[in-house]
Amino acid sequence: MSQPTPGTPSLLRAINDRAALMVLLDRGPLTRPELGALTGLSKPTASQLLARLQEAGLVVLDGIREGLPGRTAELYRINAAAAHVAALDVTPARIAVAVADITGTVVAEYCLPTPGRAGGDIVEKVRAALEGACSAVKTDGAPADGPGADVAVTALRRVVIGIGGAVDPSTGRLGYAAHIPGWHIPDVVGTLRDGLGVPVDVENDVNLVAQAEQARGAARGHQDYVLLWADEGIGSALVLGGRLHRGATGGAGEVGYMPAIGAPTARDVGRRADHGFQALAGGPAVLRIMRAHGLRGATPAAAVQNAARAVESGGRLAPAAAEALRELASRLAVGLAAITAVVDPEIVVLSGGVLLAGGETLRDLIERELHALTIPRPPLRLSSVEGNPVLAGALDLALDTARDELFGSSGRREAPERGGNPLIPTPLRP
Repeated sequence: MSQPTPGTPSLLRAINDRAALMVLLDRGPLTRPELGALTGLSKPTASQLLARLQEAGLVVLDGIREGLPGRTAELYRINAAAAHVAALDVTPARIAVAVADITGTVVAEYCLPTPGRAGGDIVEKVRAALEGACSAVKTDGAPADGPGADVAVTALRRVVIGIGGAVDPSTGRLGYAAHIPGWHIPDVVGTLRDGLGVPVDVENDVNLVAQAEQARGAARGHQDYVLLWADEGIGSALVLGGRLHRGATGGAGEVGYMPAIGAPTARDVGRRADHGFQALAGGPAVLRIMRAHGLRGATPAAAVQNAARAVESGGRLAPAAAEALRELASRLAVGLAAITAVVDPEIVVLSGGVLLAGGETLRDLIERELHALTIPRPPLRLSSVEGNPVLAGALDLALDTARDELFGSSGRREAPERGGNPLIPTPLRP
């Protein structure tokens, strides 16, 4: 039997560096003996490692720990300002941005309104949104009421953009996004990357919500699940064997276009008109259902929330509100049944404005309807991710990639990628 090839000193140092950085990231400020004990490194090796990481700018001193037997111990922590990443959530009306340091702490948020139907230069729009966020970043030592720290857009380690569409890896074009003008250009990822001068990934927004749910939400610990998103539009994400399933053209989960019983088909009304699951239970259909039962709201989510509150209050509108929610639940269950019958997931996670507005009342109604239609009977759970789940998922992916690069290269900045699959290949974390 052949012997394994011994690791080279540089490889072993890289492995030790990464292990130490991940421990510091997870456990917070640590003394050298604590770091050595948690990583299994000897005192001399831990000392050399910390000196190396300090020189690379990845670790900084964080004061001293007093009151322990023996010498006063210095504390070390990750240098939060070693790198920053940005996440964007793009809709027809606005671009929301969050910037986080390498520890995952959100250090700035910004929203750029994008009203009107004109497309415009998407590179300039994204740059304006990023500049608005980067100018508000506060790093260690920056006064709370002073100007933003000097974090330039080009200094970002990774930018992940969530949008209601999907990039076809064979063409580089964004599809399933006719409602967002200006983004339908050749090689959309390469154009943004070259125009901004930073590594960029473009990902479907609902896929990013699924990422957030698996990392910290209702899907945590599950390897096979479906996320259903319902608001103005309807979409889904499929996670199979712990990995996001995108499909050959990136369009897996675009269930708004899926034919559904009781809805017109693309053959009937044309591909650009409402048809399929979207026509059955998308935002305009939700408003029609609610209005037919005497319930109003400025948005589909607001109308559903009013219905749920009416049911809970038990007032005069309660019977009509209950009937409206039952009708909506039956429509959503029809589309969900087709997905469930094919995928047979462990659970189904419900997210998006309409589903969250309906709360537990609507969740229970959909689950009952679904279980009456299908042999698989997965439990339905409401999303438990706080804040904007698109930004949360985008930050997760941006941080995963940035840490892999930064911690594996002792701080060396890689050149922006060229070519390759524009979609993030990293599997969703279990």
